[in-house]
Amino acid sequence: MLLKSIIDSIESVAPRSAQESWDNSGMQVGDTGRDIQSVLLTTDVTTDVVDEAIMLGCQLIISHHPLLFHGLKQVCGQTPQARIVEKAIKHDIAIYSAHTSLDSVPGGINTRLADILGLQDYRVLQPSGQEVGLGVIGSLPEPMPFDSFLKHVRARLDTTYIRYSLPHLSPFTFQFSIQTVALCGGSGAEFIPEAIAQGADVYLTADVKYHEFQEADGRIAIVDIDHWVSEKHARDIFRDLLAPLAPQGLTCYISEKDHTPIHIY
Repeated sequence: MLLKSIIDSIESVAPRSAQESWDNSGMQVGDTGRDIQSVLLTTDVTTDVVDEAIMLGCQLIISHHPLLFHGLKQVCGQTPQARIVEKAIKHDIAIYSAHTSLDSVPGGINTRLADILGLQDYRVLQPSGQEVGLGVIGSLPEPMPFDSFLKHVRARLDTTYIRYSLPHLSPFTFQFSIQTVALCGGSGAEFIPEAIAQGADVYLTADVKYHEFQEADGRIAIVDIDHWVSEKHARDIFRDLLAPLAPQGLTCYISEKDHTPIHIY
């Protein structure tokens, strides 16, 4: 199985043309003309993940987050990224990433989150083209009390923590119902104003800063979850996209070393 054929399967749904201008989806390390028998699927490329690929005999790692966002001036082991590149090259492991190219498309990260949470009639929150863009907004089948929604998020997404704010000044009451939900996997706080403008009752994302919570106060409920948790489903999406290649001899593994770097004390 040529690496190019594997990439074509992913880019049939998540083309690199759909990525944001600042992003670096695509090949990180390796030659698209090489033969691949087994693939390790991960959210992040870490040293532990590369070691896992070596142990499993994988010739390819496919990640959501790109290993390289900026050019390396030296590959001499001074940075974690440089050490990972060195190890991958030494063990003949290719690395490919689909980041905002996977976030922005139907069937990608945000629509998968919407499906897991049971949203209906959802659409792109911040369009950048026809049916392409970041975030989604949709409706729960029926209105849900806010405290029940928090429990719903914890159960469906198996998140390690939830930070939240309420859509009004009283910090002690959950006695309001929500139905319209906007969300964006990863760091999506920049779309809070758009969620407000489109009438969302609550906005779910990751990495919300203190002042972003403040600016939303009294206007919309904010639900902030772990970044990795919000995007770990990329691995399942990759697996589904590559499933048709299994009869041709491609084996896919979901990384067991891939995890959030955040621990809660």
